Amino acid sequence: MDAASISIEARNLSKRFGNRTAISDLTFSIPQGEIVGFLGPNGAGKSTTLRILTGILPADAGFVSVRGLPVATRSDEVRRHIGYMPENNPLPEEMRVQEYLRFRARIKRIPRRRRRAEVEKAMEVCELQRKTRRRIIGTLSKGFRQRVGIADAILGCPPVTILDEPTIGLDPHQVLAIRSLLNQLRGETTVIFSSHILAEVEVSCDRVLILNSGALVASGTAEELREEFLPGTRFRCEIVAGREKIDQRLRELGPGWEAAITETEDESTFQVDLRNRDNGRRSEDVLDALLAGGNLRVRAFRRLDPNLEEIFLTATRRSWDLSIREEAGK
Repeated sequence: MDAASISIEARNLSKRFGNRTAISDLTFSIPQGEIVGFLGPNGAGKSTTLRILTGILPADAGFVSVRGLPVATRSDEVRRHIGYMPENNPLPEEMRVQEYLRFRARIKRIPRRRRRAEVEKAMEVCELQRKTRRRIIGTLSKGFRQRVGIADAILGCPPVTILDEPTIGLDPHQVLAIRSLLNQLRGETTVIFSSHILAEVEVSCDRVLILNSGALVASGTAEELREEFLPGTRFRCEIVAGREKIDQRLRELGPGWEAAITETEDESTFQVDLRNRDNGRRSEDVLDALLAGGNLRVRAFRRLDPNLEEIFLTATRRSWDLSIREEAGK
């Protein structure tokens, strides 16, 4: 990756709180303009890492830079390049939306001649420009409070925007609004956002970083992570036949196949999940092989592509298993 195109770089970051290791030897880089999903179980070190990137929290060891500026020694300059929305974002409940954003524009040192336009732009992107602009923040719903927090983060069009759990506590309609907002930011700013709604991350992000127990356990596009953690092709079918006939046909498929057979409510029908490590298996070829001989009837058949939730569970489970084996070997 060209150094000039890197927006954020972290090398060997570590942070401890007392006897607890929050992050350990964390290394990653993010290109300019990319939207990156930051995932991990509770306590994985996501918020700690994001706070280190913004200069709010110092690392115990390692190096991190934002747009080429070292965060440890030039944190004031770094903050001028970052828009940040923390988890459970504290907002002044007594201020009106427009009043608050104008106040934040002054704090961010946006030039006076640009402040009004920048506030209007942020409110428009976050759909706060009509009646909501005059509302007192304390009277807003959770969804609109999140929008105010995001409007604050993108105010002044910072080159880097960091959103920690922007969709927490939102209903499905509000989550869709946040997705639309992220799409508007694509290419305009580098975005890192953490979320527990994995389907949203998969739809919205160019790339995903997965942390577990303070370590980076996976990094790549959704397709790259499928290939790494759940390789091969998978199919699900409903077959009308006796169990013995199904077992016989599965043996005839040849080596390399794994199958899980589940009973359905219909005693004559079984659900069969097939997996082969060969990514080149075509659906029509597999279906033809199942139907060969004519003694099975396939009621339903489809190819399965692992979603991000399955990848996440596999990646974190693998890292926990490795950790347990390492502890046992000491």
